[in-house]
Amino acid sequence: MTPTEPLPDSRDPRTDSRADRFVRELADLKIPDPAAARAGLWLRLGGTLMAVGLALAISAYFLSHNTQNPLDQRDGLALGLGGIAATVVGAALFLRYSLTGFLRFWMARQSHDLAVLADRLLERDLNHDLTSTDAAPR
Repeated sequence: MTPTEPLPDSRDPRTDSRADRFVRELADLKIPDPAAARAGLWLRLGGTLMAVGLALAISAYFLSHNTQNPLDQRDGLALGLGGIAATVVGAALFLRYSLTGFLRFWMARQSHDLAVLADRLLERDLNHDLTSTDAAPR
């Protein structure tokens, strides 16, 4: 293929906007969709566990403090500890799957910016006269 022939898919990278090239390169990276069903399920599960665990811990507090029976108080303490554990696990799940989408996009953006920088530096080096004794332009 010569430089004057159009690209096979009739897209000219010189006339595409930066946003169009970015979207096309993101599709070429084959990064899974952050709104995938399984990740969304874990995200919702984490949020639900946080809410249910918090409600369970609060109800266990009132259960253990509104009785004089030590057996009921111990049941309330065990229930409260289970609620706190569910809240911590839910928060960890929620944070993991909510940050995954953001960090995936950040990594793709970083990769794209580095590729653009490498292209600019390569173009600058190609335009620089190698036989000259002048310093490289900055």
